Amino acid sequence: MTAQPQNIGTFYGLGIAPKLLEAVERQKLTTPTPIQAQAIPAALEGKDLMGIAQTGTGKTLAFGIPMIQRLAQVKGRGLVVLPTRELALQVDEELQKIGKHIGLRTAVLIGGQSMKPQLSALARKPHIIIVTPGRLIDHLEQRTISLKDIRVLVLDEADRMLDMGFEPQIKKILASVPPAGERQTLLFSATMPPQITDIAKKYMQLPVRVEIARAGTAADQVTQELFVVQKNDKLRLLEKLLTEYKGTILVFSRTKHGAKKITHSVNHMGHSAAEIHSNRSLAQRRAALDGFKSGKYRVLVATDIAARGIDVKGIELVINYDLPDQADDYVHRIGRTGRAGHEGRAISFATPEERRDVQVIERLIRKEIPRLEAGVLPAPRMLGAIGSERRDRGGYHNERRGDGRRPQTAHRGSSYGTRPRTGGPVSLSASRPSTAPAMSAATRGVLPSSWNKPRRRPPTSSPRDDHRFDGFDFKPPKGKPVPRVHS
Repeated sequence: MTAQPQNIGTFYGLGIAPKLLEAVERQKLTTPTPIQAQAIPAALEGKDLMGIAQTGTGKTLAFGIPMIQRLAQVKGRGLVVLPTRELALQVDEELQKIGKHIGLRTAVLIGGQSMKPQLSALARKPHIIIVTPGRLIDHLEQRTISLKDIRVLVLDEADRMLDMGFEPQIKKILASVPPAGERQTLLFSATMPPQITDIAKKYMQLPVRVEIARAGTAADQVTQELFVVQKNDKLRLLEKLLTEYKGTILVFSRTKHGAKKITHSVNHMGHSAAEIHSNRSLAQRRAALDGFKSGKYRVLVATDIAARGIDVKGIELVINYDLPDQADDYVHRIGRTGRAGHEGRAISFATPEERRDVQVIERLIRKEIPRLEAGVLPAPRMLGAIGSERRDRGGYHNERRGDGRRPQTAHRGSSYGTRPRTGGPVSLSASRPSTAPAMSAATRGVLPSSWNKPRRRPPTSSPRDDHRFDGFDFKPPKGKPVPRVHS
């Protein structure tokens, strides 16, 4: 079943209760987005719903408003399941804006936080529980929460939640809530692959499909561009773009190590940058995100953990430093700019070897991404050399020489040099003499005598000593002398 498009210019014709309409007006929201105009009436009727819309089009209110109103009509609680901690905190913030004036209570159960405040929040009997799957299962296993009274279930970012990696967790949650006939299920996402749709239908009853744009469609107001560059030129191109664009910039990296390296390089360029990825604690991730929103950091470097649902207004440019592993994530990445009808720009870096990855993305969005020439890049400098400080201090543990081989690290007793007992730099070769002062005779006199003795190589073994004879192992019987061999 597909919802029919509605030509409604305000929230008044959607069936929203007067108190909720007043809360919407306080937020200075006058015109509903297309997904809100079609999803809210169907959800208010208690129907299961699958909502597909471009990212940044207001899906949170599309399920938040009907959930709050439905819970006022039926006895029970609501449950919102989301893939990331940041998205959970953002949804809680949006729901509080609408429901705080009518006494809405929420509880956020996410990883990276102590269980104690979460148990306190549950003790206040919240109307809506906002969770990530892992932490909810922790509470279920410890029997600190019961889901038998859940009447409205929301799976936000449904394609990710029902992907192969999350399906076992979702099944455990679905086994703990009332069956489909006794609860309402709402799924929202920017992408909905057919195989994921088949899985979703098993958990719902005759869902209404609200599809504002074809799954995988990128926002029209986002200008997309592509640079084909060598991997070694990416940092130089990034430096050039940071000089050309003066606003806030969100940079996506494929790996956590890459995000750390890029952040170090951007700070080295003279720009304020922060990083956000799964290796950072919840407090560090919130500090980075809040600093990016407030202007403390101009550049935020992130992995795909930030591509889903993070709502930061006014991002001028999104840079895909690395192409995503999945083409669907490209849509979510570039959806961080050009939100709420504003203009935005997304620039991607691709190496010549990633030509097929670019074609997969273009088939998904049904659009060819314009190619641009990098032009003259800044002069190369030590950007991204995480170990530059260690190298300045004489450490070579993780660095490589110009010929691509690891430098020979000096260890005590090695043939490359030893560290003097009294301190000083390591002498790696004759071409790099030690700058340590010569040890005086008086100093040598107070050191243990064993330190002044030269190291002796162990004597080489002979066929007699290792009991070998003509290439065969020979061990003499116990109590008998070893036979001597005369040449």
